[in-house]
Amino acid sequence: MEGNEEYRVEDLLRELAPQVLGFLARRHGQFDACEDAVQEALLAAATQWPVDGVPTNPRGWLITVATRRLTDLFRSENARRRREDTVAAMAGAEEFVAPGADQDQPPESDDTLTLLFLCCHPAVTPASQVALTLRAVGGLTTAEIAKAFMVPDATMAPRISRAKKSIKAAGSRFAMPPEEERADRLRVVLQVLYLIFNEGYTASSGADLQRVELTAEAIRLTRLLYQLLPDEGEVAGLLALMLLTDSRRLARSGPDGSLIPIDEQDCSVWLREPIAEGAALILRTLAHGEVGPYQLQAAIAAIHAEAPSADDTDWPQILALYLLLEKISPNPMITLNRAIALAEVEGAQAGLDLLATLDDDHRMTDNHRLDSVRAHLLERLGRLPEAREHYLAAARRTTSLPEQRYLTTKAAGLSLP
Repeated sequence: MEGNEEYRVEDLLRELAPQVLGFLARRHGQFDACEDAVQEALLAAATQWPVDGVPTNPRGWLITVATRRLTDLFRSENARRRREDTVAAMAGAEEFVAPGADQDQPPESDDTLTLLFLCCHPAVTPASQVALTLRAVGGLTTAEIAKAFMVPDATMAPRISRAKKSIKAAGSRFAMPPEEERADRLRVVLQVLYLIFNEGYTASSGADLQRVELTAEAIRLTRLLYQLLPDEGEVAGLLALMLLTDSRRLARSGPDGSLIPIDEQDCSVWLREPIAEGAALILRTLAHGEVGPYQLQAAIAAIHAEAPSADDTDWPQILALYLLLEKISPNPMITLNRAIALAEVEGAQAGLDLLATLDDDHRMTDNHRLDSVRAHLLERLGRLPEAREHYLAAARRTTSLPEQRYLTTKAAGLSLP
């Protein structure tokens, strides 16, 4: 199979995974068992489809295989009769028959959002809520999730397993949460969608700078969430932030895949349609209700997107927004971004002074961006040996090959003759 067809299988499986899991969880109510069964079905598809070809009805194929795995599991636990009784009490006669691989019909509604909220159940710790949702809905591997949390793979795998067991122990139903629980679980859902988008926009590892299938899925899910909760300002803010950020994707890398920073990008290549949609959305949202961190980040992204060129960017306004953002949502990454804005307004030394406040923050110890931004500001000040040292340190810390190449190239350009 040719390379592009292999990517098609991977993309298709990522799209179908939450749909199949949602279908099985809604029908059988055994989330942990359903998730295991779906993972086995996905593995079987990833092995067979590149050889035999993608079936006419891939969703039905996955449901059929996962249902068989689930049936085998129930039998092995000697609990088939009890579960059949439970299903009989909760569903009609048609629920007893799994759809054939060639007869599957589109679902009446997309179960993915219900799955999102189930993964964010209050019985699960906040960190595990995010991890489980990234696995079940976002389609990220355990290694990718571990990278997002900055923990070893061996730590993340048991965390995901414990999360599934916690949901099972809580006796959760596959349904949208009650109104009194929605706000807390929505906060985690938004965090998950943001992490999925970020993993797609700048892949944490590998040869590609971006994983378009992840950014597209994050935007799709956030659109669905916005349709469900149109009056939630932070949902609208996150959707606007994604659209405005994703508008730059074509300008972020050269023909050879090399990284192009925002101040060197060709603004004419930025996508006008998502810029217009995102800017209009955040403008409407800011006019109503309490302002949250996603709305402020979207407002910053809108200023970047609407500037005619990098030199025309309204940095004083961006700096003011970062100051406000830092007050309502303190975070070292926000401080780092404020240092960039501060350097544009007050000079590189002011930015470096602010970066120094992050040196003792353990959350930034292995983050390559701290070294990268410091190197850039040192270069602007003409302190080239120090800049080169920090570019190389940043290159060692990132696992993204395009970022590594960019940072080592910058360091090489500062080498003494």
